[in-house]
Amino acid sequence: MIYSKTFDIYYKGFSEDIAKRLLYHNENRSQYTSNKGPWELVYSKAFETKKEALIEELRLKKLNRKSIEALIKEHK
Repeated sequence: MIYSKTFDIYYKGFSEDIAKRLLYHNENRSQYTSNKGPWELVYSKAFETKKEALIEELRLKKLNRKSIEALIKEHK
């Protein structure tokens, strides 16, 4: 999960290479996150399989802001 302090928004997504994906977002190469950065990594979690990761991504996308911020705080 990445966060833009400038726009006060979170973006949740799946990646096999977090550092590369963060750079991708900060280079404005993603339609949704373009020109909304700078982005910082605020939460990540590793999974054994891609399927498990995508299930978690879907769960995260359904969370409200309060739940997202509680999750981030809990894992710091």
